[in-house]
Amino acid sequence: MNAKKILALLLGAMMLLSLAACGAKGNDRQADMSGGGSAMTSEPKTDEEALTLHKELLEQENAILSENTELWEKVYMEADKGMAMIEDGKNYGDFLLDTVEAAKEQFTDKEYEWLKESATEISNIENKLTELEKKYPEIMQKSMDGAMSMPAGSDTSNPPDDGSMQKFPAFEGKDLDGNTVKSEELFSGNAVTVVNFWFTTCNPCVGELAELDALNKELAEKGGSLIGVNTFTLDGDKAAIADAKDVLMKKGATYQNVYFDSDGEAGKFTTNIFAYPTTYVVDRSGNIVGEPIVGAVTGKAQAEALQAQIDKALAADMG
Repeated sequence: MNAKKILALLLGAMMLLSLAACGAKGNDRQADMSGGGSAMTSEPKTDEEALTLHKELLEQENAILSENTELWEKVYMEADKGMAMIEDGKNYGDFLLDTVEAAKEQFTDKEYEWLKESATEISNIENKLTELEKKYPEIMQKSMDGAMSMPAGSDTSNPPDDGSMQKFPAFEGKDLDGNTVKSEELFSGNAVTVVNFWFTTCNPCVGELAELDALNKELAEKGGSLIGVNTFTLDGDKAAIADAKDVLMKKGATYQNVYFDSDGEAGKFTTNIFAYPTTYVVDRSGNIVGEPIVGAVTGKAQAEALQAQIDKALAADMG
């Protein structure tokens, strides 16, 4: 997996951990992060103020990640080599701090100090975001609205002009044990198929694996199934497959995970996903049902949207 893809994927995780918009830039983060009137020290009094503050914090966090992108790529490469997942209870800033510290010898003193300071700022922002999201649970979805990048051509709110549904991109790949998996056979064999895109160093992705396994068992009773697509395993990356299997085992997740070539139709679709985890519901004909579920399905809004789409696919299959 090349550095550009790793950067895109890790920025995708950043979007889910903080629900930040990809590509936002800023040059005033030092000014924004200091002073009594800064976003870090101000306390909202209303839902609107909380939403505004949430978005400001996301912009600050993205501004940090938009600086020295080549240096961040170096950090992400080190994370890909040595860190299988973000430890439970730690935020993304802590993950970056651990990665920078573990790879300290790979950076100059100046680079190390900058990365350490930047990762600390991200950790502080993440802590503040967590506080806001607990106190104002509705702001996360509102702050996310309009901020997520979806796969190219996957705007399911605007179906094709001929009235047909959008097809999930075709693939012929393998599962993590090397068994051949063809999308046409997979979808036609299930009343409904839930497809969850994740990757190994994405904390919210890993955090929902046990719940996804339970969902898979529920779907099996109704003639459906759930599959995972770990984006690090595309093209059959052996090290990534081993890491993914290890994480799945630790979380007790036994449902099928698949990979395919990154240059195929499904591979290109996958590399254009910039929010993780993202989950799709697919009917027996291979059509995408509804809009993608962005964020962990352990969230109330995501869980309700996912169940509604599953019910819709099952009802159509019975009809």
